[in-house]
Amino acid sequence: MRSTRPKSRIPADDPGARAEAEAFLREANLAFAAAHEGEGPGRQPVHTVYGGAQLFAADTVPKLGRLALAALDRYARDARALGAALGIAKHPALKTIAERVRGKLEREPIEDFRIDFEDGYGNRPDAEEDGHGAQVVAALAAGAKAGTLSPFIGMRVKPLNEELRARSVRTLELVTTGLVEEAALPERWVVTIPKITILEQVGYTATLLRALERKLGLADRTLLFEAMVETPQIVLDARGRSLLPRLLDASDGRLRGAHFGTYDYTAGINITAAHQRMRHPACDFAKHVMQVAFAGTPVWLSDGSTTVMPVPVHRAAKGGRKLTAKQEAENRASVHAAWRLHFDDVRHSLAGGFYQGWDLHPAQLVSRYGALYSFFLEGIGSAGARLHNFVEKAAQATLVGDVFDDAATGQGLLNFFLRGINSGAVTEAEALRMTGLTAEDFLSRSFVTIMRKRA
Repeated sequence: MRSTRPKSRIPADDPGARAEAEAFLREANLAFAAAHEGEGPGRQPVHTVYGGAQLFAADTVPKLGRLALAALDRYARDARALGAALGIAKHPALKTIAERVRGKLEREPIEDFRIDFEDGYGNRPDAEEDGHGAQVVAALAAGAKAGTLSPFIGMRVKPLNEELRARSVRTLELVTTGLVEEAALPERWVVTIPKITILEQVGYTATLLRALERKLGLADRTLLFEAMVETPQIVLDARGRSLLPRLLDASDGRLRGAHFGTYDYTAGINITAAHQRMRHPACDFAKHVMQVAFAGTPVWLSDGSTTVMPVPVHRAAKGGRKLTAKQEAENRASVHAAWRLHFDDVRHSLAGGFYQGWDLHPAQLVSRYGALYSFFLEGIGSAGARLHNFVEKAAQATLVGDVFDDAATGQGLLNFFLRGINSGAVTEAEALRMTGLTAEDFLSRSFVTIMRKRA
């Protein structure tokens, strides 16, 4: 029977050819490692709240936090009511979830805010958008001084197609220049580029940001951007290739994130409005491509938004009669239904490996954090025991190079705790107690590094 084993292309008696092949392989291995350096040391925000630029003010973030707390107090005042609203009445950690949701809303209601000059703003006369750009600069400067900005913040400009490119660039330059001149450019500032259809739009963004840095005297790669994944063409172009894996090369190292746009994407592939939702199989396909394209890179992935808002259906007239008991019940049912939809969408994202998403309404912060904390607190004890056992067994085993059996599982469990800590679902002290790891172990973010220390 003829063997199917591939033959070596290196003659056994040709050491020169072998050395050349090894050098070629080494160069390829190093290039792959450089392109797949993994996540950076900083935390990824769990969400991004989008708000129209015309409405942004220095106190927008604390104001939205107060509105979220008011919704929690009115429609889910205690743990039992929150459990009923979100469908987790029997969750073993319900009391802890409720306490941590409230604590998060009081302490840090919004992690990432995007000042929107695109869909949430619309097309306006140039003078009006210029005016709003100047107002945004002033509000950001005041917010930075008052300490009221979210930890992560940025702006979304209009698309870079020929119809809107000039307006998009004008707003970007106006706001960026104003912030630098006011010495108020936030540390984690980022620009979001929507509706990308061709690679040249990404290359142009990198060139524009580089030119702005030189003009304004900023250090190289101070200005970073996120790519919106919301057109069919960025997932698969006319030649059958995905643009996504090529974004990193075209971005000049400035690509920080890739955000999925549920409704533009589904509309772009002719899904009717009634079926445009985050859990549609078409969305899962696009997001799987995103995960494959950016696996092992520093690019943060974000899911999209739920557009059904948790708002009451009845409002009491100012100075008029109070709502009836029936109207209050209908309001509660409306808010709870929207919370449950958003909760289920966020849980679907988390189960699929997307740990960030969009929020569009302050009351969605309740269901956002409820979903996050219920996800990470489910089975946290068994996950901690598993990771502890892996570490203990590995400490008694011998590593072969950098590889240990079940290292991938160990890394997955480690990632679970890292994400849980970053989200606020799990405290660092709890993680240390459950896993037997040290704070230094968690800072390494690497199961192999932890095992090497114990070898």
